[in-house]
Amino acid sequence: MVETLYSLMGGQGPVLYLAAIVLSILAIILPLLIGVAFAVYFDRKVWAAVQMRRGPNVVGPWGLLQSFADGLKLFLKETIIPSGSNKVIFILAPMITFTLALISWAVIPFESRMALADLNVGILYILAISSLGVYGIIMSGWASNSRYAFLGGLRSAAQMVSYEVSIGFVLVCVLMKVGSLNMTDIVEAQQGYIWNWHFIPFLPVFVIFFISALAETNRPPFDLPEAEAELVAGYQVEYSSMAFALFFLGEYANILLMSIVMALLFFGGWYAPLPGLEFIPGTIWLLLKMVFFFWCFAMVKAFVPRYRYDQLMRLGWKVFLPLSLFLVVFYAGILVAFDLLPTSG
Repeated sequence: MVETLYSLMGGQGPVLYLAAIVLSILAIILPLLIGVAFAVYFDRKVWAAVQMRRGPNVVGPWGLLQSFADGLKLFLKETIIPSGSNKVIFILAPMITFTLALISWAVIPFESRMALADLNVGILYILAISSLGVYGIIMSGWASNSRYAFLGGLRSAAQMVSYEVSIGFVLVCVLMKVGSLNMTDIVEAQQGYIWNWHFIPFLPVFVIFFISALAETNRPPFDLPEAEAELVAGYQVEYSSMAFALFFLGEYANILLMSIVMALLFFGGWYAPLPGLEFIPGTIWLLLKMVFFFWCFAMVKAFVPRYRYDQLMRLGWKVFLPLSLFLVVFYAGILVAFDLLPTSG
């Protein structure tokens, strides 16, 4: 992506190359932040429709500017830092959470080889960055000097570690079939139409990945780290103003990331589902699939009641972990038995 832009700008000198890098980063971050604002609006509209309410409908036409009004309100509020908190870590925590949510998008391809960084270990990079995301939450819970925030941080740490294990194992199933950790290679292995997509042979894997993604992003029914009934608001209870907004933006950026990763891994990425639909650009197909999965996230929140914490941990360690291990062995056996393993080359 950077090289393409650099060549379009003339391709001469380090200054132009640096400018190409900056423009490429902005080309991802700005649409992402605008997308997060509309994702919040879409989320609230889905819940309102399920509950037969109107949802946001005042600020702007059909309430489309509601998220921007909320952001402006938070930006104009005073940032209150508790007197007993560790002030440096208290401020750093939301910045880390937000930054990690953004840099995960560096390896996401929006078309063939059209990524900010087309890494050969792209899926490993995403797993590593999502694993680091827990640090911002732990830091916020500890630095707030509040028992509610501290308990929320501990819950989130245990929850994210538990479900990252099963996510890692189910990804191995797909990676064995593709033979590459590169995100573009994973999509190109599904080239063709819907019957070539990974969600058909890897349906159990996809279901585990989707449920684990809900837990990884603290979405219902796994939103125990910020359960308002017993922890007021969990790890972010002491935050206000832009610090709170950074947590909020980071959370929704991670939800969109998980949605687009599911589209890339299991639903053919930018490929059209049926013959005759190739005239629609691949990027549009990818974004439509991402919106579909985000809608699934919203519908789960609308319909599924919250788990107890012991149920959440039991599901992660006693159900998903052994099941994902079994699926790795099962699919490895299938690939070896039918000589379907990719040839190195």
